[in-house]
Amino acid sequence: MRETDWVERVADAVREDFAHRNKFLRIETQLKLPYGYEIRAYQGDREPRSETIEFATDFVVVEVSEEGWKPRVVVEAKVDSVTTHDAITYSQKAANHRAVFPYLRYGIMLGNRQHYPLPGRLYRHGTQFDFMVSFREYEPSAKELAAFREVLLEEVRASQALEKMIYESRKKDRPHHTLFHRRLVLDDLGGWKRGTANE
Repeated sequence: MRETDWVERVADAVREDFAHRNKFLRIETQLKLPYGYEIRAYQGDREPRSETIEFATDFVVVEVSEEGWKPRVVVEAKVDSVTTHDAITYSQKAANHRAVFPYLRYGIMLGNRQHYPLPGRLYRHGTQFDFMVSFREYEPSAKELAAFREVLLEEVRASQALEKMIYESRKKDRPHHTLFHRRLVLDDLGGWKRGTANE
């Protein structure tokens, strides 16, 4: 199965549930997002002549509002196998996208991995991933889809919180945080036993 076909299959499986849960969230595939904004020259005193540079993304959770839309979560995809080069490339892509969207959350999903767990090369070289998920077959199971949907929704909330922390940090009535902690959660989607790294 082609990777783009598999991504569309997974996207279709979560779209309807997202539409029921939150009318402001939608799933997009093959969406081009800017990773750079280059100023090529100045016209006159201060008006820049610029160019936006974009990467296509496999799977994106987009939040829609009256002002427009913004990407909240990007998920890159690989089927059957993933290489060290893939992990490094996608991790760098995540860093580049975050240079433009600092509140963006980023993950990778693997398809048709059979009984193989997440490969160690993703932990070592996927330093910019906020989450990783491995589906056993091309067709995700109900448990896998439920877990994936929950992770996506958690990541949307994390993106919204980060955006507020970044852009509302000077408001007088802002929440005052005294703790910031990024949890590590490890799961086996086959048995779907949830736990934290220190259990």
